[in-house]
Amino acid sequence: MNQELVKDYNFKKKFGQNFLKDENILRNIVEKSEVDKDTLVIEIGVGAAYLTYYLSKSAKSVIGYEIDDSLKKIIGEQLKETDNVEIVFKDFLKANPIEDIKKYDYKKLYVVANLPYYITTPIITKLINDKIPVEKIVVMVQKEVGERFNAKPNSKEYNSLTIFLNYYFDIRKLMDVSRNCFVPKPNVDSVIIEFKRNNKYKANNEELFFKLVRDSFKFKRKNLKNNLKGYDLEKIEESLKKIGKDLTIRAESLSIEDFISISNSL
Repeated sequence: MNQELVKDYNFKKKFGQNFLKDENILRNIVEKSEVDKDTLVIEIGVGAAYLTYYLSKSAKSVIGYEIDDSLKKIIGEQLKETDNVEIVFKDFLKANPIEDIKKYDYKKLYVVANLPYYITTPIITKLINDKIPVEKIVVMVQKEVGERFNAKPNSKEYNSLTIFLNYYFDIRKLMDVSRNCFVPKPNVDSVIIEFKRNNKYKANNEELFFKLVRDSFKFKRKNLKNNLKGYDLEKIEESLKKIGKDLTIRAESLSIEDFISISNSL
């Protein structure tokens, strides 16, 4: 891996460019991701291809998405000795990964990436909504965002996004990463989070379930009675009674199972 390639590069703030330069952590990410020769890896935000370089050594194939085509020369130089990497110079949010991965032969599909902080949530949401058959996602995100992903009920970080993500994945923190490991140095520390696909939960009507969750958290200081005025409150109260609660509680008191139970009663 050649870090000298970015010596004269003009980092672009609008793309949230902070390249992870610590080689021990880069190796650690690949190792903890359990990428192997059966794995096709999708990488989002290739940057100077530091992580791509290490992924290519362990994965069967890597398809990387990079929005900044001024990095073409740097990426080409960084990966000149690899033959299992394809770089798509496109905004991942506008790309069609389902179509892009059709030509690949693989047993496992993982996403491994150092995500641009400003679009972390839209990227993970796209992976879910586009029904991309990803078994595992291992991503570096801003520490504060990572804490929300993995939050527990009755904590200030717990919100509708927490429930949305935990409905689909088992989520755990793999490691902390200091801001000093990046170039340029960001203003925040990072964490590496693992999302492992699960099939634990099934709401009868997923659209209604997610709407109920979003509406319940709409005004965080308000209780369920105030946030859910447009719903059948009698049915909701009946469902809450079964778990020893009532409409005066706030959304953060309810687990994902509680929300599924309420949703299924409507």
